[in-house]
Amino acid sequence: MALTADVKDELTKVEVSKTTVRAAELATILRFSGGLHLIGGRIAVESELDTPELARRVRKDLAELYGVRSDVSVTPASGVRRSSQYLVRVLDGGETLARQTGLLDARRRPIRGLPNRLTTGSRDELAAVWRGAFLANGSLTDPGRSAALEITCPGNEAAMALVGAAGRLGISAKAREVRGVHRVVIRDGEAISAMLVAMGADRTVANWEELRQRREVRANANRLVNFDDANLRRSAQAAVAACARVERALEILGPEVPKHLHYAGELRLAHRDASLDELGHYADPPMTKDAVAGRIRRLLAMADKRANDLGIPGTEASLPADLDEV
Repeated sequence: MALTADVKDELTKVEVSKTTVRAAELATILRFSGGLHLIGGRIAVESELDTPELARRVRKDLAELYGVRSDVSVTPASGVRRSSQYLVRVLDGGETLARQTGLLDARRRPIRGLPNRLTTGSRDELAAVWRGAFLANGSLTDPGRSAALEITCPGNEAAMALVGAAGRLGISAKAREVRGVHRVVIRDGEAISAMLVAMGADRTVANWEELRQRREVRANANRLVNFDDANLRRSAQAAVAACARVERALEILGPEVPKHLHYAGELRLAHRDASLDELGHYADPPMTKDAVAGRIRRLLAMADKRANDLGIPGTEASLPADLDEV
């Protein structure tokens, strides 16, 4: 929630001079944060907002762009609501405002998505649409495996309109429905950064990117540690298995084992944790690791053949039952 609050705080302070861009942001905020209601037979435009700063921004734009007076009321935090909500309402001139912002069509019907002129506007207007949607009902989670920039939408049509606006900005977003709630989600880290920049959250995107890079470095380090642990575990298992089989081979063959194979077996048992390459260096005279491996392989094969001829357990019968846990 801290990241979401940071983004909204920064976006609330974005200065916009172009009237059409301000209008695009305001219309989207009204569409995503409230709706149209009949009060005393008149159409009222309502917008439920998270912060007093955003409520002041909306009221200022309503007055300067459309010349309408709005009222604001506060719903204190309680129960499900973790923070106070600020309800901005326009009753006098509500129907005219709804027409001007595109919330009502020419036949006085509420629109189902977003006004067409918003989703086909300039890049600045498309960015303002996303800024308004995020301010109204957006969230940003910490970077990581489940990182997401998400907008909760009033319906499927609004979600698809928002996806289209993102596409026109060159950013991939997806609409999804979960338990009847429509959302638009951006999950790719680069795409999230691009959208934050487009909306105007330059300071927050720098912090988000720094956190994302730190998480990626930590994840890579963890993967390397796990990889090293797995290699060490496999090496330990291989050494335990080799020593157990060599001991059994020497026991099966007894005095009949050839001297050079006996030497390789004793070398393995004398340096149980050493690699084949290290065993070769311990030998006198030194041997290559292939020579050591070849002698141990022939020792085990000879012992297994003798065990088969005698009808007794071979070298693998001596492997520990808990070998996989080593």
